[in-house]
Amino acid sequence: MHRHAHVQFVLPVLGELEIEVGGRGGRLDVARAAFVPEQTDHDQLGRGENRFLIIDCKTSELDEAALERLSRDPFLSIPAAARRLIEFIDLSRSGDFVPQAVTRHGLPLLLGALTAEPERASRLGSLLRRIEAAPGRAWTVERMAGEAGMSVSRLHAHFRRELDTTPQQWLTDQRLKAVQESLAGTDLPIAQLAFQAGYSDQSALTRALRRATGLTPAAYRKAHRR
Repeated sequence: MHRHAHVQFVLPVLGELEIEVGGRGGRLDVARAAFVPEQTDHDQLGRGENRFLIIDCKTSELDEAALERLSRDPFLSIPAAARRLIEFIDLSRSGDFVPQAVTRHGLPLLLGALTAEPERASRLGSLLRRIEAAPGRAWTVERMAGEAGMSVSRLHAHFRRELDTTPQQWLTDQRLKAVQESLAGTDLPIAQLAFQAGYSDQSALTRALRRATGLTPAAYRKAHRR
């Protein structure tokens, strides 16, 4: 256990972390972060390969309402805008060093995204953000229901009412979306993209993408690179 005279954000970049903040325990991953108030005991234990971005700042740098909200509940979902900023900052670093220009311009934006008043979310909001952040995980319907804190039947009902689809079809759409973005924007091997997105092999990805777009992954990449 340790404590410090500043507040701190613990932001996952890779892997998972078990953390206890002020006697409350939780697990962090790429969709969930932690806020540590000043002079608050905390301890953590990393599991497997992991990497985290740590932000130390003064309480005066945070809005009073945000400070009160985060102190009351130290675990927060990472908004999509914050996720992109975290990835950018991580890619910009050299070893453990983040360039001053990135710190000066990027950190205020990141703090703003993390401390913004959360929108009134549906029962599915947190689950959807977690899946969008890591669509390639083994997201069974049972796991989705557990993450959302509801039964499988209730999960299906919420997906049908709010998104007019099933959990499995929505997951399929997110995986295809992730692959399509990578095909258009990177040169990563197609087999690697299939694995990262949760497909059993490249053939399974090819069948799914052809059903959705009429194109193979190679043809999709070629067409969108033009």
